[in-house]
Amino acid sequence: MNLRDKYPWLLRLAWVVLPFAAGPAFGAALHPHSEAVRLAAVILLWAGWALVLVGTFVPWPPGLTALRLFAPAAAVAAVVAAATARPSTLAAAGAVAATGVDLVLAMLPATGALYVNGPAYPNERRYALRAPGALLLGPIELSWAIAVGAPAVGVLLLAARSWVVGAIVLVLGLPAAYFLVRSLHGLARRWVVFVPAGMVLHDPLTLCDPVLFLRPIIETLRPAAADSDSLDLTQKSLGLALELVLTEKVPMALAKPGKKGGEQGASARLLFTPTRPGQVLAEASRRRVRVG
Repeated sequence: MNLRDKYPWLLRLAWVVLPFAAGPAFGAALHPHSEAVRLAAVILLWAGWALVLVGTFVPWPPGLTALRLFAPAAAVAAVVAAATARPSTLAAAGAVAATGVDLVLAMLPATGALYVNGPAYPNERRYALRAPGALLLGPIELSWAIAVGAPAVGVLLLAARSWVVGAIVLVLGLPAAYFLVRSLHGLARRWVVFVPAGMVLHDPLTLCDPVLFLRPIIETLRPAAADSDSLDLTQKSLGLALELVLTEKVPMALAKPGKKGGEQGASARLLFTPTRPGQVLAEASRRRVRVG
């Protein structure tokens, strides 16, 4: 069994042990609260944990979204529990360490690769694209805080008998959380995929529809130069961009906010930013695509 085969089990094991490692700290932090609040918190914690656990055994893009929503939430909850000084030092350290490990695993490119390839055909190989650079400077974090925090806070407020405030938070927060989760899930549906005929760029943020680049017209795939003037589909993502050079222009519909159907165009040179550019180039070479 190679590392690729072992990795899903490592992720599952890290998530399975989470209740045992973090449960004592969460229980101690919740102890002074009412029984209703404790029950609501326990239900929320177990529901999130179970949802993510199922996703580790059925790795599809929605499971990646769930993991990247709840792993940070567990880490924040562990820090808050430790800050109350109610758990013992050992329990607090265990909770922070265990949730920290899960958070790191959730954000690794290898985890993204596992989930985006879940629904892929056996002769395909998908490589996730990096998140747009501008979104990393606050919008993603704020969206996550609202998407996870609003429903949880609303439920806990109702359990604490703060009926009016809790109802307001839920009425306003649930629709916002729904749309924000959908937006965050869109980030888990962006990839370049190698297929027998060539390669496909699937990126709803930049393209209205996936675009197939047939192998015979691919001149080269290479690391992009900093001053490249190729069509930029990177969304200013951080990391090494790759440049795809074709022998002829390929039609594509570029996504434009507020414009249904996007903007029609064509290009023979374009840039994109995968999370694992080295592996993309290696896969391209295996697929008899010329690598520059």
